[in-house]
Amino acid sequence: MEETRLADVVPVMRQEGLDAVALVPGANFRRIFGKDFHQNERPLVVLVTKAGKAVAVVPHLEFASFAKLDFKGEVFPWRDEQGFDAAFMAAGQAIGPLDRLGVEGQRMRVFEYLALARAFPGANLCDMHRPISQLRVVKRPGEVELLRRAIRVSEAALEATLAQVRVGQTETQIEGILLNELFAAGAEGLSFAPIVAAGSNCAQPHAKARPDYKVQPGDALLFDFGGTVQGYCADITRTVFIERVSDEDRAFYETVLAANERGRNAARPGLAAGDLDDLVLKVLETSPYGAFTRHKTGHGLGLDVHEDPYIMRGNTTPLQPGMVFTIEPGLYQLGKVGVRIEDDVVVTQDGVDVLTTFPRDLRIVAAAPR
Repeated sequence: MEETRLADVVPVMRQEGLDAVALVPGANFRRIFGKDFHQNERPLVVLVTKAGKAVAVVPHLEFASFAKLDFKGEVFPWRDEQGFDAAFMAAGQAIGPLDRLGVEGQRMRVFEYLALARAFPGANLCDMHRPISQLRVVKRPGEVELLRRAIRVSEAALEATLAQVRVGQTETQIEGILLNELFAAGAEGLSFAPIVAAGSNCAQPHAKARPDYKVQPGDALLFDFGGTVQGYCADITRTVFIERVSDEDRAFYETVLAANERGRNAARPGLAAGDLDDLVLKVLETSPYGAFTRHKTGHGLGLDVHEDPYIMRGNTTPLQPGMVFTIEPGLYQLGKVGVRIEDDVVVTQDGVDVLTTFPRDLRIVAAAPR
């Protein structure tokens, strides 16, 4: 059985003045239970009170899997033909009336929210996603090791992909190679749908691979991707050039690299996340390419590919040892070129340990067709 950490939620409830919280499958659920469940049309919800009492509403389809958890509370199963309302009502009766019930606003669906509202009439359902998610913001050593493994797998896949890139391939063909290499290298899943973009498409930070654009000499080729290991996400971006690079594109790239280096060198415990963002962005903004700056420096990384801490101006959260986040400055000249260089780092006692090791120096890929 997996060891649960439901007790970790109790201090959050006391701090936020809650009577109970409702958890649904996702990163917080996996952090607490050591296992995740697929979110589909069948609601699975665990409720825990500030006194530590727990109940669960579980679809019959998932009942055997849920039974493998070290869950000490009462379980209310339901079948498709019965519907889930009766199970929610039974859970409500088992817990009793509530004044304030915290929910995960970024994960809970409307129909789950409404089922809870019916089961706890008069309760104030409050969005407590961020306070609950704070349980994950400082990573344990074992979590950092899983992130490191996910990154190694991803880096191996990128190296293998670059060896197969050829002029005349489409972005979608290259994306297919990357996906194959990720799973061949040992990825258990994808952190997100990968971004593979060439030429002017690189100037779209969230570009989609095109089936009709063939890579040409002189193109920038951007990869933003990551594989997962036991649910922990890698998130890496590298930009290379095909066959050759112009002097202007080289200067563009070197500016982004300087900002990335500034972030890796400046990050340390006690520094506010917003101040780190300011240091990095100033490298871009004071360059000849400052007008092409379009986003913040980075975001937290773990069971979610985007989570706290967000490395952005205005965030006064001090960095702490064990926090993991990305440093990913970028410049994007619409219609022409885009460059992003992204590394994953963990805060240590006196700086950061850079988990990504893939080279950052400008790389020209010899991709002549064979």
